[in-house]
Amino acid sequence: MQTEATISAAKLREHRARTFCYLPRKRLRSKQDAIDFVNERGTVFFWPIKGIDFPSLWGAVAGDRPVPNNHDDPAHVTWGWKDDLLGKKVWFYAKILRQKSTIISLDLLPYFYALSPNYGNPEEDYLISYEEGVLSSEEKLVYEALLNNGALDSLMLRKAANLSSSENTSRFNRALLLLQRDFRILPVGIAESGAWHYAFIFDAVHRQFPDLTDRAHDISEAQARQEILRSYFLSVGSATKNDVKKLFQWIDLSIDRSLKTLVGNGFLIEGVQIEDKPGDWFTIKELLD
Repeated sequence: MQTEATISAAKLREHRARTFCYLPRKRLRSKQDAIDFVNERGTVFFWPIKGIDFPSLWGAVAGDRPVPNNHDDPAHVTWGWKDDLLGKKVWFYAKILRQKSTIISLDLLPYFYALSPNYGNPEEDYLISYEEGVLSSEEKLVYEALLNNGALDSLMLRKAANLSSSENTSRFNRALLLLQRDFRILPVGIAESGAWHYAFIFDAVHRQFPDLTDRAHDISEAQARQEILRSYFLSVGSATKNDVKKLFQWIDLSIDRSLKTLVGNGFLIEGVQIEDKPGDWFTIKELLD
């Protein structure tokens, strides 16, 4: 549905203050609050990301303010919550959206997984990706190190993947990012390793979530994008196509088709104007009431 409606910037801010838990009465105060927040929102960042309007765990504790440099800020309790919940399977945490720390609810997880390059047997899919040239040799080495050795902290993983030399530092770090982005590996704990006595322990996604492939099997890419965008728009209220592209980094055709479907079934209204903001916006109906 297309409309000539205009929404005030204040109304959009009010919606996001509620869904992002910026309001003092809605702030998170416990790990269970954090789990409930992620389950309600579907997907959040761990930290707020500059230039992207999206809920974050830190913001839901601290409110709408910048992340301070001082380590004793009360909102940094989120760091402990995140570390304590690694491997507990209450949510999925990895560097996913824009390769930033992302938390995904278990209900929404299969829809993200359906868009990943994992479509059959995860212990064989990566070899196909490697043969097709879309998986680097470093990614292959890191993934195989986990397949052969089980969960490893990042220092042991780097050694097992034969990437310990200094010239391989950036290649190893990039491999970790891309393997997380593609839902092949994830952090499952913390080890007191390295100079800082703090290192992520990584494992293969399919070992931590053995039913995930089956749960995602019957979800088409179109269905996956629509469900992810439903969750996204319920959080942000309104967004432009460019906002969607910036966050999810999908191709234009996929975004256009998904938005068209959500407009066609009445979930979104297109062509909405936001006061003092350029562009045409897609908006959930409740903001027009």
